[in-house]
Amino acid sequence: MTKRLLTLVALCSALAFGGAAIAQDKKADTPAAAPAAAAAPATAPAPAVDAKAAPAAEAKPAAEAAPAPTPNKGDVAWLLTSTALVLLMSIPALALFYGGMVRSKNMLSVLMQVFVVFSLVTVLWCVYGYSLAFTEGNAFIGGFDRLFLNGTFDAAKGEFSMAATFSKATPIPELLFVAFQATFAAITCALILGAFAERVRFSAVLLFTVIWFTFSYLPIAHMVWFWMGPDAYTDAKLVDELTSKAGLIWQWGALDFAGGTVVHINAGVAGLVGAYVVGKRVGWGKEKMTPHNLPMTMIGASLLWFGWFGFNAGSALEANNFAVLAFINTFLATACAVLSWTFFEWIFKGKPSMLGAASGAVAGLVAITPAAGNVGISGAFAIGLIAGVVCLWGVSGLKKMLGADDTLDVFGVHALGGILGALLTGVFNSPALGGPGFTADWVTVTAIKPEDYSIASQVITQAKGVLVTVVWSGVVAYIAFKVADLVLGLRVPEEEEREGLDITAHGESAYS
Repeated sequence: MTKRLLTLVALCSALAFGGAAIAQDKKADTPAAAPAAAAAPATAPAPAVDAKAAPAAEAKPAAEAAPAPTPNKGDVAWLLTSTALVLLMSIPALALFYGGMVRSKNMLSVLMQVFVVFSLVTVLWCVYGYSLAFTEGNAFIGGFDRLFLNGTFDAAKGEFSMAATFSKATPIPELLFVAFQATFAAITCALILGAFAERVRFSAVLLFTVIWFTFSYLPIAHMVWFWMGPDAYTDAKLVDELTSKAGLIWQWGALDFAGGTVVHINAGVAGLVGAYVVGKRVGWGKEKMTPHNLPMTMIGASLLWFGWFGFNAGSALEANNFAVLAFINTFLATACAVLSWTFFEWIFKGKPSMLGAASGAVAGLVAITPAAGNVGISGAFAIGLIAGVVCLWGVSGLKKMLGADDTLDVFGVHALGGILGALLTGVFNSPALGGPGFTADWVTVTAIKPEDYSIASQVITQAKGVLVTVVWSGVVAYIAFKVADLVLGLRVPEEEEREGLDITAHGESAYS
């Protein structure tokens, strides 16, 4: 056992410092480029880049130089609040939501996995994750500029580096963006755990997390969200060059406001692969495996809904109209999905269930995530109502077709809901359907003309982003699970699984 633990530590260390080797190395003094979220909605102000990162204009005498823009206190306060809300989504919200759905003998194991994986990814994010996701490298991965958050704070001068929002000359402290995005990375890895709960070694979970985070989450985040920022777009002649430095999926023009591809499809696909590789639980399909504490699951779902306002509305990166749009869309779509799931379950199963209502809420939250600031109110109604029905089918009909023991329906809710939301974003982003469209010219920050918007073209672009995410995450997840199995063994022995992981893995019990 000692040898295995030492091997695990060695591998984690190697990945932490060597995994970044897939990035293009850059000079250490190159500032991080603008943090990227979804392509800004129609009239949304574009992200502001650190003044040092923007291309230099014609040289001016020092006396004539314009003062560097400073962060707006309202934006900073809102993003600090949003970061705390997203942290709440994992601990305790996701942990309680998942914990209530497993059997009582595995309750603490789920809480432990979510708690520790969240902490592990937070540390890895600050060591190398942020740098690989949000600095300039190539179309697939970033560079080494921000290893250990180097350059974000100069203690000698007392200066903080600035990062972008979605408005020109409207920065936020880069460390704030680091913290906000850390919570996204951490909850994504924690989401995967629900697919193979109740039967996996704790040590294998940690090793898998390090590998998948490094080689799936970081490249997908870079491909979808990294670009050079609006302040770099000072001249039409620079547009092609600047766009070529962005992440691959960003270059294509795919819209993902808060993580439909990066978070939900990415995690959901990895979860399904894990369910296949790990195998079904002992007694699956023969023994009763009902949730042991639905009140806890309801509390977890409610906290998820609460925290999700930080997840979606916070992704505007400013306290502005698009944060408000994302807020109301998140509120409305989730309520629509609860009703949709509940009534269709009532029709087809004879009784509406609390588990169904809670699952419907999460389905609505997932589906509206890529669309939150990218669609109008009509889009929120439609996406929420459709998500409830589609994800209900995903955890029932589709699950039977796939034949996988996805314990807590990570694929049926997160992957399927994320795919649905990503594709419908292309539909309801259209100004003709009440959507804000997107910024067509970052030099002047002007929106696409309604007559120029093509729903078919945008849906195809969205589908390309979805396809890349599905394939990339699936391949990396399979390799990561196989490595963890080879090194540590994925599955606990049958007798330990029957006794429950709380006692056998952690020496504790949730209930006396």
